[in-house]
This record gives sequence, structure tokens and C-alpha cells, in this order.
Amino acid sequence: MVVLICMVLGVQASFAQELKDNDSIAEDSVKNIRFNYKQLIIPTALIAYGVIGIESDQLKSWNHNIREEVVEDIDGKITIDDFTQWAPAGAVYALDALGVESKNSFRDRTVILATSYLIMSTTVFGLKSLTKIERPDGSSNNSFPSGHTATAFAGAEFLYQEYKDKSIWYGVAGYAVATGTGLFRIYNNKHWLTDVAAGAGIGILSTKMAYWLNPFINNTLFGGEKGGRKSTSMLMPSYDGKYTSISFIRTF
Repeated sequence: MVVLICMVLGVQASFAQELKDNDSIAEDSVKNIRFNYKQLIIPTALIAYGVIGIESDQLKSWNHNIREEVVEDIDGKITIDDFTQWAPAGAVYALDALGVESKNSFRDRTVILATSYLIMSTTVFGLKSLTKIERPDGSSNNSFPSGHTATAFAGAEFLYQEYKDKSIWYGVAGYAVATGTGLFRIYNNKHWLTDVAAGAGIGILSTKMAYWLNPFINNTLFGGEKGGRKSTSMLMPSYDGKYTSISFIRTF
């Protein structure tokens, strides 16, 4: 658990450097984040920790020790993590509706979020199918990685990217909620620490990739809005508790 918190604090520490790097980058027609290998360090470390933990006896031992300590203190299941996983992403739309303008338009940020969720869910469900790790409570064999945690951290990175020019504290708050979501997954005996660490890394990286890919997606789907064409397009993600889907709507 300490490992996860330390790594997430490392994300916070990287915020200032990323802001400095991005200040020197000219804006495109869609306000995106350019690729920077430094941004891969934290999510890659989190994912690597989780993957190594699948076979490492030492990390497995830590997983079980943490579980034993947590289980002793559990008085009852707390399902708040079912809701907090969506809170960081939802905050972007709530803040914008309240008049705190986000970096991108409704359409662009929705496309970015949908792209992030698509990358994240594909990765999470693919790894669950491949690894078949048993959950701490023995309820199923799809523990690795944590989907709730991945969703929460994808939303936290989304909140940070949309509002970092307003205040870094929006991102700090989002990552705090995401970290809490991961810790509750451990507390509720649904995931090992390695599951949560990998989920956090996947979530962060998925959103970063969505921003890097957005100019290409914007030009492909919407033609860069050149030529005076008037149309409205939207990608809407949905999640029914088991599966994630994306709906594309376009009006001319």
C-alpha cells in the first residue's frame, strides 16, 4: 500500500515539470499534449510493479501480508469505490457546467475521454482474460488488473489535463480520489496491491495516449472542421457494471 501511495505522489511531483515542458509547446487547433517520454515513467513503473508481482514471490508475500492486515480491520464492506471511480472524470463536466471553463470543448474532451476509456477497458479486460488471477476473496479469477482503479486514474489524469492551467489543485484532488478508490478496492478484499498499482498505471497512460492521439482522431472523424462544414459529432462511453461500450453519433 505504501508503494502505491509513493508512486502516486510521484505523479504529483511530475506535474510541475510537465507544466514547464508544455509551456514551450505551441497549441494546435485542438489543445493537446505532445508526446514526452518523461510522462511514461510513472505509469510504466506502476504497470511494471503489477506485472512483476504476478510471478514475484516477494511481491506476492507483500500482497498476502497486506490482505491479512486489512481483513482483520474490516467491519463491513464499503462500496463507495463503485462511485468514486467515476468522480474525477465527472468533475470535469460538473466544473465546466458551473462556469469553470475546461481546456477543450465539450465535443473534444468527450472524444478524449471516450478514447481513454476504450484504450483502458480493452487493456484491462484483455489482461484479466490472460492472467486469470484469483481475487483475494476468492470470488472470481479476474483480479489483475483493477478496473475500478484504472477508471479512477484515467479520470484523474483527464481532470488534471483539462484544468492544470487553472490550478494544479484540481489534479491533486482528482488523484487523491483515485488513490482512495484503489485503497478501497484493497480494503474491500477485491484486489491485491499489485492489481491496484497496475490499474493506476493503465488508467494514467490511457488518458495520456488519448490526448496524444486526439489531433489524429479529430482530423479523421471531423476533418479538422475545415471547408465550412457544419456538423455535430459525439462519442459517448457507457458502462453497465461489466462491459464498456462506445456509441458514435453524428448529425449533418
